[in-house]
Amino acid sequence: MFAYTVRRLLQMVPLLFAASVVIYALLALQPGDPLDELKRNNPRITAEQLEQLRRAYGLDQPIYIRYFKWLGRAVQGDLGQSRTYGLPAGEYIFGQRLPKTLLLSGLAFILALVVAIPVGIFSAVRQYTVADYAITFISFLGFSIPIFFLGILLLYFFAVVMPENLRLPTGGVPPYLPSDIGNTVSLGEYIVVWIRHLILPVLALSLIQMAAWTRFMRASLLEVLNQDYVRTARSKGLSERVVIYKHALRNALIPMVTLVGLAIPGVLGGAVITETIFSWPGMGRAIFDALVEKDYNVAMAALALLALLTVLFNLIADLMYAVVDPRIRYN
Repeated sequence: MFAYTVRRLLQMVPLLFAASVVIYALLALQPGDPLDELKRNNPRITAEQLEQLRRAYGLDQPIYIRYFKWLGRAVQGDLGQSRTYGLPAGEYIFGQRLPKTLLLSGLAFILALVVAIPVGIFSAVRQYTVADYAITFISFLGFSIPIFFLGILLLYFFAVVMPENLRLPTGGVPPYLPSDIGNTVSLGEYIVVWIRHLILPVLALSLIQMAAWTRFMRASLLEVLNQDYVRTARSKGLSERVVIYKHALRNALIPMVTLVGLAIPGVLGGAVITETIFSWPGMGRAIFDALVEKDYNVAMAALALLALLTVLFNLIADLMYAVVDPRIRYN
């Protein structure tokens, strides 16, 4: 397995290079000028000043020269300066936005996984029962509702319809920092406030994933339960619990490993629509704002991170096959 892992890691280098070329080209070729916003906000700026800024940002050079200059700095850990926020792009993305995305999307990911797998198993072992039909209906309903509509429904119900003493915050992050604990707010109040702010966006994110993974887990387990070795295990007199959880489940989880592994980069990348609806300052919202404002360094830092995470977790998903199924060996 070690040789296989090293070989895959080496293959990631040209793949990431190609991905960075495509991302940079798409960002550079989008319509409009990065200085358009500056011209709108400062109508008195002169053409000479704009030209000086264009040269300072390197926008007067061909795309391929700008790309290789960016790549040379990036491999040294310098992802450039954010033109909008006046911060290093790496500090802005990894220091300010990524932790909030990890908190929000990570909780939604864990909640969806913890609920979807047991419910999918329950639905599969009770195929064609009332409970199975109910779970199937709810899963299709959850999978079909657009995330923006689901977010608005949650906002309307929990922030408008509910009694005032039960209403939840409509978005944003709490106004408290860890340094405020003991001074402005107690530890218990701090935790409660953060939980209240997280409930709606976590629900909106997790319900979509929960519905899809429940259906996938059900279908995967039903396919395995029809295999010959499962019928053999039953014919040996083993209990149904042992047949399902010891013999069938591990094989049924193999497709789920791929699905979940490839979903993790999306979790870390944030959910643009959800973070926008609930005003959550995560990476998804940062990518959206960077694209609108043509802040190329911020967009490149975030999108390059997503490309890296995608190929990395693809490798991790492949390696996890050997953990889930002992028959798989990478020699």
